[in-house]
Amino acid sequence: MKEFKFPYIINYAACIAVLFFISSCGAKTAVSTQKYAEPERGQSEDAQVRLALNEIKTSADYILQPGDLIEIKMFRESDMDRTIRINANGTITYPMAGNIKIGWETLSCAENILSESLKKYYLNPSVSILIKEYGNKTVYILGHVEKPGAIQIPPEKPLTLLEAITYVGGFSKTAAISRVKVLRAQKERSVTLEIDVSQITKQGNKSLDIELKPGDIIFVPQSIF
Repeated sequence: MKEFKFPYIINYAACIAVLFFISSCGAKTAVSTQKYAEPERGQSEDAQVRLALNEIKTSADYILQPGDLIEIKMFRESDMDRTIRINANGTITYPMAGNIKIGWETLSCAENILSESLKKYYLNPSVSILIKEYGNKTVYILGHVEKPGAIQIPPEKPLTLLEAITYVGGFSKTAAISRVKVLRAQKERSVTLEIDVSQITKQGNKSLDIELKPGDIIFVPQSIF
């Protein structure tokens, strides 16, 4: 059987986007692929899947991107509250701190960077950052679906895994719907979650229909006959 190849299913723009996504964490990023279809020793498959889903859903490791609109608040210093968009080189301009690079950092790292820059002016400054608007709202659906490519997360509501696959015309006849992979970049590594979509569509297990984040890559492999 002919092996699946990326150039066959996606256009050049999608290829470039995927390569950018994979390399966006820098040289120190280690890729960690975790497959959750097979249980670990002493752990049931259901328990393993629940742990993996919890990790993805609760992860605070979203990497700030140029174009993101963020809200910065400083504890007990309301005059320092600002809503700022991260510029193209990943920097922001903040009172007292000046130009600070927080792009390609996690939220928690960005908060620490900003707090450290303010210590010369404030005693134990405490800064919090919230994302008001994502600059990049794209997710990528690749592999054995009807129309592989990139789609935008709607601004008014979240986008789930099943919705994203529906937007690209659904699975192809050769899709392995029990082994759909969601790849997500984090600060120090990338994680891969394998999901059996048939449990969502046939068994009504909505807990597996995870909410996607900007930059996620959905890969649908070919079924093995």
